[in-house]
Amino acid sequence: MVESGTQTHGSVDHRRPPAPEAGCDLVTVPARQGLEAVDILRRGADDAVGPVLHDDGADTLGFVVPAGTAAAWDVPGSTCTRTDGRGLRTAPRPPVEGSDWLLPPGEADLATDPALLRRALGEAARMIEAADSCR
Repeated sequence: MVESGTQTHGSVDHRRPPAPEAGCDLVTVPARQGLEAVDILRRGADDAVGPVLHDDGADTLGFVVPAGTAAAWDVPGSTCTRTDGRGLRTAPRPPVEGSDWLLPPGEADLATDPALLRRALGEAARMIEAADSCR
């Protein structure tokens, strides 16, 4: 029997383990800033971005981050919601009606590193401010 990441009889299964069904928080930002942050994160050395949810109706992006992030999240212009495993599921189907995965579970890391996301959101805000001041 081959379990994810373990070796049995000379074979190794390198597939990612299934995304967790609980134990994540959600950082929500305006879509424009979030899209810039996704680009910044994907260009980084680690390409460390987890699943990202796009809510077209609210014009926001939601970054899946590790549980506990909400307790210390203080980035202006964003919110971090503690899910405690309720409501948010990182299943292939989006957990909110009217939304869709920009980066679906299974095609991304299990969660975005909060420190990297904080830096990317700050850089995105500065880029947007600079671009808007040129108009």
